[in-house]
Amino acid sequence: MAGSTTGTGSGSKGRLLLMDGHSMAYRAFYALPEENFSTVTGQSTNAVYGFTSMLANILRDEAPTHFAVAFDVSRKTFRAGIYPEYKANRSASPEGFRGQVELVSELLDAMKVPHLRSPEYEADDIIATLATAAGAEGYEVLILTGDRDSLQLVNDNVTVLYPTKGVSEFTRYTPEKVFEKYGVTPAQYPDLAALRGDPSDNLPGIPGVGEKTAAKWINLYGSFAELVAHAEEVKGKIGEKLRAGLDDVKLNRELTELIRDVELPLAVGDLARQPYDVPATTLLLDTLEFRNQQLRDRLFAADPGAGTDAAEAASVSGPGVDIHGTLLTEPGSVAAWLAEHAAEGRVGLAADYTWSLGEGHVTAVGLAVPDGPAAWLDPTSLAEADEQAFAAWLADATRPKALHVAKQVQRAFAEHGWHIEGIEGDSALAAYLEKPGRRTFGLDVLAEEYLGRTLGSSAAADSGQLAFGDEASEDDQAAAAAELLMVQARTVLDLAELFETRLAKDNALALMRDLELPVAELLARMERVGIAADREWLGQLEIQFGAAVQQAVKEAHHAVGHEFNLGSPKQLQEILFNELGLPKTKKIKTGWTTDADALTWLAGQTEHELPVILLRHRDQTRLRSTVEGLIKTVAADGRIHTTFNQMVAATGRLSSTDPNLQNIPVRTEEGRMIRRAFVVGEGYETLLTADYSQIELRVMAHLSEDEGLLAAFASGEDLHTTVGSYVFDVEPGSVDAEMRRKVKAMSYGLAYGLSAFGLSQQLDIETAEARRLMDTYFERFGGVRDYLQRVVEEARGTGYTETLLGRRRYLPDLTSDNRQRREMAERMALNAPIQGSAADIVKIAMLKVDAAMREAELASRMLLQVHDEIVLEVAPGERQRVEELVRREMAGAYPLRAPLDVSVGAGANWEDAGH
Repeated sequence: MAGSTTGTGSGSKGRLLLMDGHSMAYRAFYALPEENFSTVTGQSTNAVYGFTSMLANILRDEAPTHFAVAFDVSRKTFRAGIYPEYKANRSASPEGFRGQVELVSELLDAMKVPHLRSPEYEADDIIATLATAAGAEGYEVLILTGDRDSLQLVNDNVTVLYPTKGVSEFTRYTPEKVFEKYGVTPAQYPDLAALRGDPSDNLPGIPGVGEKTAAKWINLYGSFAELVAHAEEVKGKIGEKLRAGLDDVKLNRELTELIRDVELPLAVGDLARQPYDVPATTLLLDTLEFRNQQLRDRLFAADPGAGTDAAEAASVSGPGVDIHGTLLTEPGSVAAWLAEHAAEGRVGLAADYTWSLGEGHVTAVGLAVPDGPAAWLDPTSLAEADEQAFAAWLADATRPKALHVAKQVQRAFAEHGWHIEGIEGDSALAAYLEKPGRRTFGLDVLAEEYLGRTLGSSAAADSGQLAFGDEASEDDQAAAAAELLMVQARTVLDLAELFETRLAKDNALALMRDLELPVAELLARMERVGIAADREWLGQLEIQFGAAVQQAVKEAHHAVGHEFNLGSPKQLQEILFNELGLPKTKKIKTGWTTDADALTWLAGQTEHELPVILLRHRDQTRLRSTVEGLIKTVAADGRIHTTFNQMVAATGRLSSTDPNLQNIPVRTEEGRMIRRAFVVGEGYETLLTADYSQIELRVMAHLSEDEGLLAAFASGEDLHTTVGSYVFDVEPGSVDAEMRRKVKAMSYGLAYGLSAFGLSQQLDIETAEARRLMDTYFERFGGVRDYLQRVVEEARGTGYTETLLGRRRYLPDLTSDNRQRREMAERMALNAPIQGSAADIVKIAMLKVDAAMREAELASRMLLQVHDEIVLEVAPGERQRVEELVRREMAGAYPLRAPLDVSVGAGANWEDAGH
């Protein structure tokens, strides 16, 4: 911010920042593209995000001691009583903006920032009242607003910050700057504004009179009142216009003057900044899905409760911390510390580790116990006896341990040959189970939210919170890192104890210990093993898809008649809608959308070949990128080691990254070609794949207890054909392919909360026809209808849904006044129990299959879990035993009323092993 300062002026009583909340939120709305900022429930958040970012910056740069935000309530203020047409020409707020001001207010509440409203006055009047009072009391005042009427408040103690670029750059209006810009003093600004008029407020000015002429008149006569008194002296046609419009400008002058004595519930002294409600602020940021850690860091760095200088923050602050650290560097010290402090009771464990293409390396370990002692060790420099003692303690299931993101720690430790048993708590997994909708599980964020504890990156060796012995003289940087790691270990331990109580209250403790933690251990092993990749085949595919991309580019250029950038939305808009004159698509801020749905629609609306070519270009580009990504992730052992994520999908489904194996198309020929690159590894006989047939529909039948749907499964016939005969009232043999397609889309659509409109889009039929199809389905399967209605109403009452295993998904928007958010939450309530239960069953199946193979002492191993499919690598001579074991354990994973059905296949690569 040009010219920004910090601190308060000489002799100032403090620095008061006043903000026009509605004005700045509105500017934030237009500064950021709405389509890029929304929650999973459809709530637009671009205004809130921009406002939050601006707020973090202004608090950092200006360091106010006092702060308040003023909002408008409505347009029916006293000014509308004087002049009914005041602001009458303003259009209604954009649909996406509605509801965001309330979210801004929630943010301010969490940050303990006073925000004021008055039904009779505007935000400017509230600001004028507080600025006038603060100036009289000796405060330095800053006003952040997008309304130029506030320039009349500027004086030696009051500065206006006026946005010049979105909400990121501001001009500082001092008395000198006002005169430089407008040629009048701040006190004369309302005179200029009256003559100029203001179209945004529906205030007419003098035709032909701009700011320069108005300023010249005011300076010539000294004031607006004197100009009016000498109006007859103004010569020419401009004088005639002035005299003809005197009544209008007199009214303008009255309306432009800000009120400085609004009765308010708070005085200036009540606006002193207060520490944030950190848990409430963090929860709101999670709910809004603001994942940007830099934004969070900037916002929390401005928290008065966090201190004024973030660089001076200690490694730990907050209540309940008493740690005495020991650096275990001498031979025998690790074994002695473990014997003294870790023989009984739970121990918190934190580790620093690095990753590189499937290999993890632990560089440091921190340990902490409840009564204060903590320790740090370097695993690469342990004496043999100490390493054996540490490894034995890690592997002892009777020694309870708490970790953060246990899967990653287990995977890294395994590189050192260390196996961890006795894991009772995982602070990240526990936070996920308590609030599955949150987007960040960083230890620092959880510590701040749940413990009121700030984890820093620098040490406070002299703070008294960490006490070292003779080791305190070691290199300061190394000691600081050791201190921080021990503090993290203690934080993990404290969070584990806190979450244990919370999860037990929600009946979710068993879900973590009996399902998620064992799955984490299995996933860690699967990640380390990886899956073999055929690099040569991937190289051929890269060339093939690259050539297809270039061919599409040539065809597109030929179709248009000249070259252009196929990846530029702006150029595509110009070509499609102006040059070719194709039908307009959905209007967005930057023009007409050219996304995949729009291109598909255009392909059906016109015979021009370009939309089809563009879609093919995007498909081939995506396939080429997928293959390029796979090639980059092949490790030195010739295998791809993906990372499985347990804490991404709120329903409990697993996902994968680096690379993402779930984005490989399953039903296209190109997707099948990519799957052929995943092959059986050296020393193994074949790949074996196993998945569930129609698991979501079986879960839906189980939960709804619908007799017709259960009978359809029990018949042993093709499910969609049987259901189609019920829905269309024909014999099974008369169900044609189109009927089956509609029923299949309907059945899965219901399991995923699909609306009638969504079904119409999927089947390319009218919404009315889709609704009739749904009604017919429900007439035949009334139990499904009743269940879906019941699950939404129950969730509306409790605030959450539950899976068969008790996994909860919280949906506060079920009671929202915003229809879009409420309907999105209702669809989530429909699918969460079904998808979540299916995900839980797949996890149970994974554990049962793995346990059975280990019990049978088989050399075969599990490699992947993608969607509902499990991929295994079978050792020579074990195929029959593995297949029998997989079918038995997966079919018996959970006793559904519609029994689980398992399909199994085998082959030399992933595609050939399909079924």
